[in-house]
Amino acid sequence: MDNDENLTPAERYQRAKKNRPKPSLESFTNLLEFPLDPFQEQACHALADGHGVLVAAPTGAGKTIVGEFAIHLAIEKDLKVFYTTPIKALSNQKYSELVERYGDARVGLLTGDTNTNADAQIVVMTTEVLRNMIYANSDSLMSLGYVIMDEVHYLADRFRGAVWEEVILHLPKDVKIVSLSATVSNAEEFGQWLDEVRGSTQIIVSEVRPVPLNQHVIFGNELMELFEGGPGSTIVNHELTQKHANKLRQPVNKPSRGRRGHDNNWQRNQARIPKITKPEMIDILDEENLLPAIFFIFSRAACEAAVKECVRSGLRLTTQEERQKIRLIVEEKCASIADEDLATLGYFEWLSALERGVAAHHAGMLPAFKEVVEELFLQRLVRVVFATETLALGINMPARTVVLDRLDKFNGEGRVQITPGEYTQLTGRAGRRGIDVEGHSVIQWAANLDPQAVAGLASKRTYPLISSFKPTYNMTVNLIDAFGRERAREMLEMSFAQFQADRSVVGLARGLRDREVSLAGYAKSMECHLGNFADYAGMRREISDIERELAAGRVRSERGKDIRQTKGRHEREQRLAELKRRIKTHPCHGCSDREDHARWGERWFKLRRETDNLMNQIEGRTNQVAKTFDRICNLLNELEYLSKVKDDFEVTDNGRRLARIYGERDLLVAECLRRGVWQESDPANLAAIAAALIYEARRDDDDPNPKVPRGQFADIMQSTLDVWEDVEWLAKSHKLNQTSQPDPTLSLAMHRWASGAKLDTVLSEADLLPGDFIRWTKQIVDMLDQIAQTGEGKVSDTARKAIDLVKRGIVAYSYFY
Repeated sequence: MDNDENLTPAERYQRAKKNRPKPSLESFTNLLEFPLDPFQEQACHALADGHGVLVAAPTGAGKTIVGEFAIHLAIEKDLKVFYTTPIKALSNQKYSELVERYGDARVGLLTGDTNTNADAQIVVMTTEVLRNMIYANSDSLMSLGYVIMDEVHYLADRFRGAVWEEVILHLPKDVKIVSLSATVSNAEEFGQWLDEVRGSTQIIVSEVRPVPLNQHVIFGNELMELFEGGPGSTIVNHELTQKHANKLRQPVNKPSRGRRGHDNNWQRNQARIPKITKPEMIDILDEENLLPAIFFIFSRAACEAAVKECVRSGLRLTTQEERQKIRLIVEEKCASIADEDLATLGYFEWLSALERGVAAHHAGMLPAFKEVVEELFLQRLVRVVFATETLALGINMPARTVVLDRLDKFNGEGRVQITPGEYTQLTGRAGRRGIDVEGHSVIQWAANLDPQAVAGLASKRTYPLISSFKPTYNMTVNLIDAFGRERAREMLEMSFAQFQADRSVVGLARGLRDREVSLAGYAKSMECHLGNFADYAGMRREISDIERELAAGRVRSERGKDIRQTKGRHEREQRLAELKRRIKTHPCHGCSDREDHARWGERWFKLRRETDNLMNQIEGRTNQVAKTFDRICNLLNELEYLSKVKDDFEVTDNGRRLARIYGERDLLVAECLRRGVWQESDPANLAAIAAALIYEARRDDDDPNPKVPRGQFADIMQSTLDVWEDVEWLAKSHKLNQTSQPDPTLSLAMHRWASGAKLDTVLSEADLLPGDFIRWTKQIVDMLDQIAQTGEGKVSDTARKAIDLVKRGIVAYSYFY
């Protein structure tokens, strides 16, 4: 054996590396409260062996343990590790957990709002922050060994999903990615794509819930099992089916035609299966030892109404000692809120409900209020939470029981059934590991629910992951600046979107081959010994089409929709007469088997049309991402954000400005800056313009003529709309997706907030809940910060002043949450 003293430092390092044992799981598992489940152990071994992993498992199964083992490995190897999450609340939560384990010196947090210890070995961040680091070629990427992508199924999100694919495609190849996903039906497909673009990736799928789910229904005031045989069974409870059928068969007395108040039976007869109140339902759950519970209600207003109903009923789920603990926690967390804002925020009513052990949780609430609810629920001081589905998006807030108020929801246009995937995500909150032997889901039964359909919904556990990736203007200039056109194009062709499109093309192409064989058979069958029957059949079909068009035209004329005899109709009539003359002289016209041949000809034409449509689909899906990228490049070249250099493009100064602007309106913002549209704006008006660029009214809140700030705002807004029209026209001419018109509905409220108005005045003006106002305001601040970062002199200075004006009071306070 060679003496180490005779080896160079590099040789000694390689020998030590070769002889170093594989990292053991033992030191990691010693930190855990539970032994590893089989899927966790399999994933950790794959990571220890140098593979990337995709872990798809049910909500609450413990996927994040695999991410934490990647952190453990990074520390052992003295490498950096990034933990990415889709939302800031999850980042904050994960940061707190990791600080508790590893200490605040070793853990950092980057969310756009917060920059804490950015150079730490472990950094928690939102996925957008990592994407921006990659495009900026940040020094923080040096020594990066692992990236944990929590909730990676967000890749399907229509608005933000592209960010996940950008990160996966552009991270350095030696970085191992740990992808953590909800159970999706095409995990193998997604894993194969990861393996193709990232190298060796192990796919680990688990369908097992660590805490089994027992599913119930409340039928009237009776708690019943949904399935016979308990967790895992798919046989619908026969007693439930029978009771439902019996109720539907009962006669219903119709109310009289008089006023409702005069019909004693009116209330009784509106539903065959009466629904009990929320307090009554909570009493049933409490008696069955099924609290704490989360009630999922697909309406913020209904969540608040449910809390008020519980308070009015006198419901109390807490002891005197628990009430004191609740008040202490609330007062500590909310101490920084100005006294004058407490009443506006509904603080006292909220606290009163909390002391009774009930609360709401939805996006319209103040972030600090939501965090308090989460903490009190985890401490079992709050026993019932009425929440919208946003709570199901990864927040660590498990319950013993999940209650579904109904199985349909309003999607902005009408009521639609929730999907099996949504059902799985919502009921995934049921069952606390280490506390509950089993979790429970409860459906409040109604007459419109079919037992078999509900059972089908409840027994399906998966949903497909479909890519939403498409190139944007900002992405295009960043890609070209970093990689050049050809390499950027190649990378886009490797996207999951194109991977899925190519796979669908394989199926379409197989169908195309089958059709081509059939077409050849039909062509053979319609052959005629007298001449070219395909030509003859074509004339017959054209005659039929023209006669149908002319008949439709006459109907429109009789209805007064087409009074004039158009030139086009005259031309069609001439063509019809010519075809009728020609067809009579065609050799095949005299064939004794003419109609038999014609039937085969009709089949051929019908299949030919279907085949052509299929070919168009294939053409549309082949290289679809790269084709969109090419169209964007041509548009940006036309606007001088890119300049043509031989067979490539270079990013211009205008393009570098665009590279710093993220969001759906990236090009509009860049064009307004380039044209100086906002040059003379004051800070309050610029904040109001940013609000118009960011805000999207809910369908039922859309006001065609909203009030806007007085003064220069109207002129600046009109100039902005003029630029938007130019950009949209250009996008349409390049066959690119278009954006909606900027919406100034929130502009007046934002102008008043930036001008120093009180919170109650602004919330009343905006007709928004505090949480919604803060959420929109944070996005407006982010937009203003992007404008400030572009370095556009006066406008940048104005944007910085606008941020200072907007980021005050409750908005500034909310940046801590």
